[in-house]
Amino acid sequence: MLNFFINNAWAQSASPQGGGTSFIIMMVVFVAIFYFIIIRPQTKQAKEHKAMLEALSKGDEIVTNGGIVGRINKIGDNFMAIEIATDLEIKVQKHAVTAVLPKGTMKSL
Repeated sequence: MLNFFINNAWAQSASPQGGGTSFIIMMVVFVAIFYFIIIRPQTKQAKEHKAMLEALSKGDEIVTNGGIVGRINKIGDNFMAIEIATDLEIKVQKHAVTAVLPKGTMKSL
């Protein structure tokens, strides 16, 4: 009577185990895709940003992460003073610089 309500649990035969080579190949392909899509472009962009920061000089017109446009007056190791208006300077971190603008861009804004 109890077999009517509950089915018997029979052991199944073991499934054949595949070789580990297909798993290893899949992981190598996954790591290669991850490298070429995420890691490589990010390191390339970081190198370009570092080169841009090293090339900064007094008189360059820049844009910061916050969208502030200014002209560099003083450059230190970590900070720089930028002039955003006549006789108005602010200090920002070097890493806050997003882009270097062409000369004369501030006058047209």
